[in-house]
Amino acid sequence: MINIIKVFFPAILAFMIGIAITPICTHFFYKYRLWKGSSRLDNPDEMSAAFKQLHDDGAETKTPRVGGIIIWGSVLFTILFVYILKTLFGGAVLGKLDFLSRNQTLLPLLALVFGGIFGLFEDFVEIFTNRFTAIKQGLPSRYLIVIVAFIGLLASSYFYFKLGLRDIYVPFIGYWHVGWWFIPIFIMVTLGTFSSRVIDGVDGLAGGVMAIAYGAFGTIALLQNQIDIATFCFVITGGILAFLWFNIPPARFYMGETGMLALTLALSFVVFLVDGVFLLPVIGALLVATSFSSTVQIISKRYFGKKIFKIAPLHHHFMALGWSREKITMRYWILALMFAVLGIMIAIIG
Repeated sequence: MINIIKVFFPAILAFMIGIAITPICTHFFYKYRLWKGSSRLDNPDEMSAAFKQLHDDGAETKTPRVGGIIIWGSVLFTILFVYILKTLFGGAVLGKLDFLSRNQTLLPLLALVFGGIFGLFEDFVEIFTNRFTAIKQGLPSRYLIVIVAFIGLLASSYFYFKLGLRDIYVPFIGYWHVGWWFIPIFIMVTLGTFSSRVIDGVDGLAGGVMAIAYGAFGTIALLQNQIDIATFCFVITGGILAFLWFNIPPARFYMGETGMLALTLALSFVVFLVDGVFLLPVIGALLVATSFSSTVQIISKRYFGKKIFKIAPLHHHFMALGWSREKITMRYWILALMFAVLGIMIAIIG
């Protein structure tokens, strides 16, 4: 019973805190016009008529890009509030609400915070360089890739040398001893998860998919009796749900790099802690599809001069086909939930 309270009370608390801080954040988002200075519609050669029609409302240049602050801000405020409760009152229940532990949640939390802060910097570069200079897309992607790879290297080295992780769990087979290959595998998973951040940009799409993914891995951690990781995942889910409360179409703000970089980095750490590396492509199937569609499109255009999709990533392809934002978001949520249930089933029986 205490474990259930420990897992879900902070999650509810994170949701409530997110709801409380959002009006304050929104005031500053709009006051300082924290949105893009230019839209993808500014390059008409790359847009289909259907896609342009769906985007002619100017949402990209009128909607703040830094809504992810609400998510990781809710997590940090929740940790602070739980610490205050523990310090002031203690007791059998409140004394055990603290889910910050060195062996389970410290690394994912650091990844979340670093990703949020660095992503916020990237958002600011994109917002203000768009507004005052000729630069249109912020920091070049190659710089971001190098930085994320370096983070993966540092984290994997800690897992390998300090925690002694040498094996990766394969469902239905068992632990696969990979030795020092653990480090490059960790880096590849981190980069792969990071690449899926392009799923942001349609009202509520990224938030719903990420909330379901974190909820699934939180459930797996709970089943493994890794209570701190489970709590961490559900607290993030609570923060995302608060974000989604204000992101129902039409969105009041987008998640931006500060949200997606934080969530994808932390998620790549969580999957290794719960032996979920091979569950990630299942639970995060839509993240994989999003990343894959962008990669295939880039390769096809660069080397073959042809486009596989009308526009990448995949959800924008559906928009170009004439699907509404609401239809895309709801169908992604449904599919994400089905894949999450499948991943949990594999974790239980595998």
